Amino acid sequence: MSARLIRRLEPAEIEQLIDWAATEGWNPGLDDAVAFQASDPEGFIGAFVDGEMVAAIAAVAYGASYGFIGLYISREDRRGLGHGKAVWDAGMARLAGRTIGLDGVDEQFENYRRKGFAPAHRTIRFGGVFAGEPVDRRELSIVTPEHLPQVLLPQVMAFDRRSFPESREAFLARWLVTPHLACVATSQGAVTGYGVIRKCRVGWKIGGLSALDDATAAALVSHLASSVAGEVFIDVPAARRQFIDQLTDAGLRPGFETTRMYRGEPIPLAPELFGVTTLELG
Repeated sequence: MSARLIRRLEPAEIEQLIDWAATEGWNPGLDDAVAFQASDPEGFIGAFVDGEMVAAIAAVAYGASYGFIGLYISREDRRGLGHGKAVWDAGMARLAGRTIGLDGVDEQFENYRRKGFAPAHRTIRFGGVFAGEPVDRRELSIVTPEHLPQVLLPQVMAFDRRSFPESREAFLARWLVTPHLACVATSQGAVTGYGVIRKCRVGWKIGGLSALDDATAAALVSHLASSVAGEVFIDVPAARRQFIDQLTDAGLRPGFETTRMYRGEPIPLAPELFGVTTLELG
């Protein structure tokens, strides 16, 4: 077998990795690559044989204390040859010394536990055609993407820290603007929640979604889901029972589940978190 090379992915190779994720049925966003790469340009690692990518992983560092593992995929025709383990080891080495999170499917739960990850909470994907009523705009301040950077971006980034372990400003600067649609809830000039919806290979996904309470979260979902046509998906912590009831009342149904797991200091589920930004990057 030819020698294996482990190196950082270039932007076009991150696009290729996201295409692999689509083939695996993960339904990524159409424009994920640019924002993903902005989160940590060094955080995407691939294994190459004869110039071809055969496995890859995202090992994204946030701030000084947190990291996230995702997009861990070996090319189907090159599995069983150690390429996946090679990128896993490289990703874990890159994040050494940090608390590391991942969202694991049930089939990999025991594998991740053997690697030192402990379960924290369950996440359920809800999806379907949203049948709820559009939110009354008098109850929610809508900040359009073109106004967001000048008006509320610093406040939104500060609010995001309530539900995410570290700052991720470079990522949010790309995630909150077109072609994504962002919606911000405010009260007396202060941010009380925000949500983002983006076009995916199938339908649309809402994420992240953070809010001070269930009512604000539901209003954000209503506005975002009513702004697009087709199926809508959102990954919700299973503990959000009242919010889940509101989603099911609006026609969304549960699909597959994942488990948030951590290696290192466990991170409690933030009360403001109603929708995971992405299962790929946390």
